[in-house]
Amino acid sequence: MKNKHWLIYAIVTTLFWGLWGALIEIPEKAGFPATLGYCVWALTMLVPAYVVLKKVDFKIEKDKKSIMLGLIIGFTGAGGQVILFQALRTGPAYLVFPFISLSPVITIFLSLLFLKEKASKRSWIGIIFALIAIPLLSYSSGDDANSSGILWVILSLLVFLAWGFQAFVMKFANESMKAESIFFYMTLTGIILIPFALLMTDFSQEINWGWDGPYLTFVIQLLNSIGALTLVFAFRYGKAIVVSPLVNAVAPIITVVLSLIIYQVFPHFIIVTGIVFAIVSIFLLAMEEDEEPQQAVGEN
Repeated sequence: MKNKHWLIYAIVTTLFWGLWGALIEIPEKAGFPATLGYCVWALTMLVPAYVVLKKVDFKIEKDKKSIMLGLIIGFTGAGGQVILFQALRTGPAYLVFPFISLSPVITIFLSLLFLKEKASKRSWIGIIFALIAIPLLSYSSGDDANSSGILWVILSLLVFLAWGFQAFVMKFANESMKAESIFFYMTLTGIILIPFALLMTDFSQEINWGWDGPYLTFVIQLLNSIGALTLVFAFRYGKAIVVSPLVNAVAPIITVVLSLIIYQVFPHFIIVTGIVFAIVSIFLLAMEEDEEPQQAVGEN
């Protein structure tokens, strides 16, 4: 019997993240800084966190192992986001994003080495296609920014390692923790890092505090938060070597398509090539099935 729970959650994540990616520029272009956008995002995490924690009567794992794993997942995810802001200040986005988008390589390597995950030949082809698609979908013409030294390389490498490691730990933690507990710690760490984002904000510039500033950002970032929640459940039921590249390859397609509709800008042929690779990857990975469906922690 096929276990497709992971695929359902992965699809929700890609849909919400794809939509989030297409809309996030709107408040930024309206004068609401990305660093403040992070603060809003951290607060939106409270919404899905409340919903899922209520279902388990707000009971979370508080043993040392669970706390450690939860904090690692949270700080590598939210911390990587904070570091990304600085990387984009010192380096070109068209180089930074393709760099960090290959983080599934770290996830796949660690999952093969420590979790002993396996995939069929068909799925491996899909994984390879996804890894090829990710940098192609992150392509930019390179006319919008200039690199500044090697600091951006170091910062991008840190984000690359952090997000790849986060996905691996998320899968590992799901074997001993409830997904609800994992998300609680993700929410907690996101809020803890708000002061760092505030310190990185230039309050001397004019900031848009209107409805299309923090309020619109809240709605858009809520998509990001819900996607993060469903990603935890995707790792709970699915293989990390399949979920990670699939999500990272599909979400940009949705962003590109929606951006095409909203901004009426036709993508570069390199991005179109990436879309083709990603679509083939989706088809192959969607047929991945576990030999033995995984039983969720705490379920009978």
